[in-house]
Amino acid sequence: MARLPARSSGRNMTLIDPSREFEDIYDRMGQLVNVALGDLGTAWLAELPWSPSAEVSETESAYVVAVELPGVHKDQISVELQDREVIITGEATDQVKGRRHRSSRRTGRFEYRAMLPGDVKPEGVIAQLADGVLAVTVPKSEAARPREIEVIDN
Repeated sequence: MARLPARSSGRNMTLIDPSREFEDIYDRMGQLVNVALGDLGTAWLAELPWSPSAEVSETESAYVVAVELPGVHKDQISVELQDREVIITGEATDQVKGRRHRSSRRTGRFEYRAMLPGDVKPEGVIAQLADGVLAVTVPKSEAARPREIEVIDN
């Protein structure tokens, strides 16, 4: 089992979480921009969409794009296919009604784009949302499907 590297900070040792490190850097950069430019510096930053975690895989007959969207409902999601590019957009809204103590969930507009490696059949695309994961299945065209080649003797 792989172990995360440890960082020494004064009296105790802490484990490094790479995704948390990037979030901390992002937050610190936002603070620096805010100090340097005031509210004008971060106004444009709030308008930028974030990109959810995702993976693109391939079966014999289709490409599958799986995007993690916890707490997002199907009416908050738009899925498009332009040539070989899958574009998933939407907005994750804040669901908390009471006082929040801590959160690492992202809210606001999101966008995910994936260029598929081969030709596709746009008429057979299926998008299913289950357990916070959107699975977009894009069938391959006949030309993109693997073919078995018969080996012959001379």
